[in-house]
Amino acid sequence: MSLQVVSAVSNSSLLQPGFSLLNFDGHVFFFGQKGWPKRSCPTGVFLLDIKQNELKMKPAFFSKDSCYLPPLRYPALCTLRGNAESDEYQYVIHGGKTPNNDLSDKIYIMSLVSKNSKKTTFQCIEKDLGGDVPEARYGHTINVIHSRGKSMSVIFGGRSYTPLAQRTTEKWNSVVDCLPSVFLIDFEFGCCTSYILPELQDGLSFHVSVARNDTIYILGGHSLQNNTRFPSLYKLKVDLPLGSPAVTCTILPGGISVSSAIVTQTSDTEFVLVGGYQSDNQKRLVCNTIVLEDNKIDIVERASPDWTPDIKHCRMWFGCDMGKGSVLLGIPGANKQLISDANYFYILRCKGAEEDKEEELTAQICSQTSTEDPGDSTPFEDSEEFCFSAEANSFDVDDTDTYNEDDEEDESETGYWITCSASCNIDINTWVPFYSTELNKPAMILCSSRAGHWVHAQCMDLSESMLLRLSEANVKYFCNEHVDLNKGLQTPKKVVHLKKQPMKPLRKKTAMKLTTPTKKSFLRRLFE
Repeated sequence: MSLQVVSAVSNSSLLQPGFSLLNFDGHVFFFGQKGWPKRSCPTGVFLLDIKQNELKMKPAFFSKDSCYLPPLRYPALCTLRGNAESDEYQYVIHGGKTPNNDLSDKIYIMSLVSKNSKKTTFQCIEKDLGGDVPEARYGHTINVIHSRGKSMSVIFGGRSYTPLAQRTTEKWNSVVDCLPSVFLIDFEFGCCTSYILPELQDGLSFHVSVARNDTIYILGGHSLQNNTRFPSLYKLKVDLPLGSPAVTCTILPGGISVSSAIVTQTSDTEFVLVGGYQSDNQKRLVCNTIVLEDNKIDIVERASPDWTPDIKHCRMWFGCDMGKGSVLLGIPGANKQLISDANYFYILRCKGAEEDKEEELTAQICSQTSTEDPGDSTPFEDSEEFCFSAEANSFDVDDTDTYNEDDEEDESETGYWITCSASCNIDINTWVPFYSTELNKPAMILCSSRAGHWVHAQCMDLSESMLLRLSEANVKYFCNEHVDLNKGLQTPKKVVHLKKQPMKPLRKKTAMKLTTPTKKSFLRRLFE
């Protein structure tokens, strides 16, 4: 096992406890944030690009026929294949917390549509369920089992809010353990069936589950009711005959007292358990190997990596499975860092260099990898109340739109972050999208003066309607510094004066001649 330090470039605040990682064809994608997605990445899904020990994030896109997928923290997810031997797979996402701290009861199917060095497109479909639909929850697990040529999903554990009838003003948002029911979901028909098994007495959350064929093993977990981490190990076996499914549970010895652990698969039958907490105030630094063979499970302790002093002495840690035997771990950053919510990140590789070339994973994994909620768990596992900042400058603005992956390292010279004019105020560290057409680069327009140069549309005080008009029309544009010079160099156009027709004078009305009485006639009339 090897531990590698990773430097996050301008976006470490995006990776906070509660996130999930999806692995499609060796490419790792980040999903789940506390705040609502911003316009710079409305999907809330990012490609994690790790090169030369630097971690960069590129926004991903959804197809037009996709449904809306809110950012969900602490959801349950696993891969879904047509059959146990299929190479093509999708991801199933169920439950989780929305940015408003509402719990989701929806289930989504996420698949990769296309990917190149410039753009990644997903399709997300919401599944309609009927029957015994699981209540909204988080901190639970979901797995896919295969039996007799058929497949079903199994949901177990988690936490939910106290029912409305039992809530009080003081504890309105308090959470409780979900009932220890096992839910079978048939995606083909969209129906759910719940099972109550006598072996499962207490609700569990933030446990680990590993599935192979028709069997699921549930390990560890935390119970809110008892505030304990039982060293439990359950074996769920699901048989899918022509009639009704049969679900059985067996309690096995050799469990581990752990919560919020991470599981990654290193081979067809071997898994590695790392991280988590073994008590209220103690992290679990021991690693284990889990081997599934012939309907049995073996859990043995293995050599742990050389943990750094920062990891050993940190108050909390979190992470997620990256797939193919690798785990992304995070610890809180020091207070002296410029960014208050910045974290340190490590990649733990559980396989050797030669083992990385093995065939793709075939077994299903589902583990709750983030630390538990602070309001409803122990103070040591306080990991939910954190700030989330997804400003546009958090994304790798230099290599999102490249077509050639080999040229990505040189894209800083493409000129988006130049000083375009004396009044330019575009800064790569503070810029946020101004126009609706912008994603993670500022809109620019070509000034046609002399040899021509590019300027930022925002620095030129262009309205969005004017910017669209200039981009669509075949006209020359001159920036604010060259528009007057351009007018002086232009030859004034000859102005054609219109010949005005003379206006006809109005006819004068003939004034009536009034006879003024003379003095004589006046006197004559006076004395008559």
